[in-house]
Amino acid sequence: MTTLETKKCLSCGKSIKGRTDKKFCDDYCRNNYNNQQKSKGSHSPYVRGIMNTLIKNRKILEKLLPQEKQTMNYIYEKLVQEGFVFKYHTHTYTNKQGEIYYFCFDYGYKQLDNNWYMLVRRKEE
Repeated sequence: MTTLETKKCLSCGKSIKGRTDKKFCDDYCRNNYNNQQKSKGSHSPYVRGIMNTLIKNRKILEKLLPQEKQTMNYIYEKLVQEGFVFKYHTHTYTNKQGEIYYFCFDYGYKQLDNNWYMLVRRKEE
């Protein structure tokens, strides 16, 4: 790039001063540009909503399962009260006994009797 050429902000088009690799004139423009790109992306609002729910479910399981424990039991109402949505999970795991575990990334749960659920953390490999 010659000294006569000036770089333009990717968001607002204003001239940029500063580092040669700078793309935006300020943080507002950087955030605005990135938010627009995110909204134009291949993920529809429906998909983003499901991803947000999966991430929230994982955070709930992580919060409820203490770091020092591998499993812990919770009543259904407590999970719902925390905002857990049972409709969505990332994958299932069936053990040798045929028990099905539902996972939100690395945290999961298995339905027990009488509205109880066992929360589990994926074992490190």
